[in-house]
Amino acid sequence: MIDRIIEACARNRAITLILTAVAVVAGVWAMKNIPLDAIPDLSDTQVIIYSKWDRSPDIIEDQVTYPIVTALLGAPKVQAVRGFSDFGYSYVYVIFEDGTDLYWARSRTLEYLSKILPRLPQGVQTELGPDATSVGWVFQYALVDKSGQNDLAQLKTFQDWYLKYYLQSVPGVAEVATVGGFARQYQVNVDPNALLAYGVTLD
Repeated sequence: MIDRIIEACARNRAITLILTAVAVVAGVWAMKNIPLDAIPDLSDTQVIIYSKWDRSPDIIEDQVTYPIVTALLGAPKVQAVRGFSDFGYSYVYVIFEDGTDLYWARSRTLEYLSKILPRLPQGVQTELGPDATSVGWVFQYALVDKSGQNDLAQLKTFQDWYLKYYLQSVPGVAEVATVGGFARQYQVNVDPNALLAYGVTLD
């Protein structure tokens, strides 16, 4: 079979050259126009529900994680629901069937989540994770002050109030997550005698 192809190409040189040129042009066009992923996204369609509440893991499991998991089990196209409870945090991963649109999945999750939010304890802060996949973490950086003039609290303040918003304005960036550093705190020392003298209460 291969011998016949080589023989046919040798006899029809003009046609062979024309077909080769067409193949080269088509290949160059495909490289410039067909979108390609450097890392193909083979992950499942999932939506992450993040809740914050300053309680122990067992209380969060019973009063936050379990109600959210049971409420989302009946959502359409849901393949699995996994909940994890930690000290002060709750993570619920809602995994949908293959081929499910991510934004459709997020809207269905919000719809079912709205039914359970009024029944959660007061003070629980619940929100959806970013609209990104598990392979979306593409860059990691660290703020280091080699001069020693800024401490960790100042670096975290610069990250949270300036650099974070600059990076979020870049097209294609879904979220900029901050890890580490010290949060700046402001403490007010109250003089009980002065409060009593002026008739002022802490309320």
